[in-house]
Amino acid sequence: MIDIENRFKGWLKGERPRPPLGTWLMAAAPATAEAMGYSGFDFLVVDMEHVPIEVSDLAHILRAIGCTPADAVVRLAWNDQVLVKRVLDAGAQTIMIPFVQTAEEARQAVSFAKYPPDGVRGVAAVHRGSRFGRAADYLKRANDQVAVIVQLETPEAIERLPDIAAVPGIDALFVGPGDLAAAMGHIGNIAHPDVQALIEKAARMAHEAGKPVGIVGPNPDMVRRFIGYGYSYVAVASDIAMMTSRASEWLGALRDQPVASNAPTAAY
Repeated sequence: MIDIENRFKGWLKGERPRPPLGTWLMAAAPATAEAMGYSGFDFLVVDMEHVPIEVSDLAHILRAIGCTPADAVVRLAWNDQVLVKRVLDAGAQTIMIPFVQTAEEARQAVSFAKYPPDGVRGVAAVHRGSRFGRAADYLKRANDQVAVIVQLETPEAIERLPDIAAVPGIDALFVGPGDLAAAMGHIGNIAHPDVQALIEKAARMAHEAGKPVGIVGPNPDMVRRFIGYGYSYVAVASDIAMMTSRASEWLGALRDQPVASNAPTAAY
């Protein structure tokens, strides 16, 4: 039997002794994705929202990640029925839906990701998700193996967190600190005390709701802070941010120039 088990979904349920650590993929390159997958990250977020990645590109990136020990999380451009269907058929198993504001929008996301009778996902027998039809039990198992993460990115969404978390089929939440800071009037500054207070509150609310919650931070210090708040899984920076940061560091050393501090300013 061909395996279609979603390992990351198990991790969201706490099947790890420590919070899974990931990073964002902004380069849109299979080689970079594969290299990051071999670097020790537990998960890699393929960003289709802010990166020009189409579904055809996604399939190549997922193949590259699939060669490595890391798991893929695909952030879609929007809570769109057709896009969800195409991404799942391309082989994604864990999807992240941006800018979910209400429980109704969360219910829509779940319905788009599930086959009837649990949802409205269109049925096709042969695609990459079903291992090109070779996973004979795919249609029966897919609803249980797909993980749906919804992203909360405004103070209003955080306040509605208990209702959103209670929607059946929502596997986890994810706080978007960059957009949250912007919505609070502190664009580009997730370290602002008011933003940090709401980020901490969101982690507490998610635990009270019994739902895993993730976040992304720009550097290890901020990520440690988020883990201290109680976040269940955390990403740090991105492939591009790490590459450019190291390039600046080495060039500064070679030119005897000071290197700009990696202070927390924004996140993905």
